[in-house]
Amino acid sequence: MSERPYVTLSCAMSIDGYLDSAAPQRLAMSNAADLDRVDDVRARNDAIMVGASTVRRDDPRLLVRDTARRARRVSSGRTESPVKVTVTASGDLSPNAAFFTTGETARLVYCPADRAPALRARLAGLATVVGLGAADCVSMADLLDDLGERQGVRRLMVEGGGRVLTQFLEADLVDELHLVVAPFFVGEAGAPRAVGPGRFPWTASRRAHLADTRQIGDVVLLRYALSDRCDIDEDEGGAPARAPQGETGP
Repeated sequence: MSERPYVTLSCAMSIDGYLDSAAPQRLAMSNAADLDRVDDVRARNDAIMVGASTVRRDDPRLLVRDTARRARRVSSGRTESPVKVTVTASGDLSPNAAFFTTGETARLVYCPADRAPALRARLAGLATVVGLGAADCVSMADLLDDLGERQGVRRLMVEGGGRVLTQFLEADLVDELHLVVAPFFVGEAGAPRAVGPGRFPWTASRRAHLADTRQIGDVVLLRYALSDRCDIDEDEGGAPARAPQGETGP
């Protein structure tokens, strides 16, 4: 079996641990300089993953925005943006979502095996649908095993939402964590949290290693090394972020 991809988990949250507010409109947790840093991290990875709830709620494009970064990827023989990955238990994904309609990169959708035929029919070739297991959920370990078998997928960036982040962390599948803290509180009971309840490997007696901290405008970036494979370079992304070029937005 091939080695599983190196996993970087990335999220931005409020001081009180929320990814967003409960309002229909997305609440921006980050700032322009940090979004440019995230774009740089995206460009360094082979695949970007979000959960189906994030596809439905935020309608992200998951593309590298900066023109120079896209050009560097192409010059190295890669697509302009990394492979897009999502996972769904229900199969409730619209073929009109930006995940499927933007960019020229490959798209992978993981779902329980019994839901795969219907989802393939719904997406009509817009993505490769991979059925894993027979239960109502997909194991993140199985998902990583499948990604590891795919040519060119050696580094995976996981961007949310909270359920997916929790599953990766609880299963001890994350090599490094990028956690951005915004300078405000949300305080809404119905708002999505960055991490849900679970039994996590890092406890008061097994503390996570804080490898790097950085202030980026009015937010702070905390980078944690969560595995022996972690290859955090304190200079990586450490320079002041450039003004973004090209498209803006997720």
